[in-house]
Amino acid sequence: MPRFMVERSFPGGLEVPTNDAGAESCLTIVGKNAHEGVTWVHSYVSDDHTKTFCIYDGPSADAIRTAAQSTGLPVDSVTQVSVLDPYFYHERVAAAKA
Repeated sequence: MPRFMVERSFPGGLEVPTNDAGAESCLTIVGKNAHEGVTWVHSYVSDDHTKTFCIYDGPSADAIRTAAQSTGLPVDSVTQVSVLDPYFYHERVAAAKA
């Protein structure tokens, strides 16, 4: 499944309460995403809470955008990404030297 990073802007700041209402809000998003075959993996939030960088798995960038529309979340950009893991290279070099 392709992986995507979604950048979002929240000019007034994003606050997700750490209570039942916040949990319900997140679960609602997860459920709406599922209708498009999209899975929210995790998100990074800027210190000032005005930007998020969210990692999603999904069939296409269009599916990611459609899911965002159904949740009412903004989308600045959707970029297909892959993992660059520096430890992968360390392990390969160590194995080659052994």
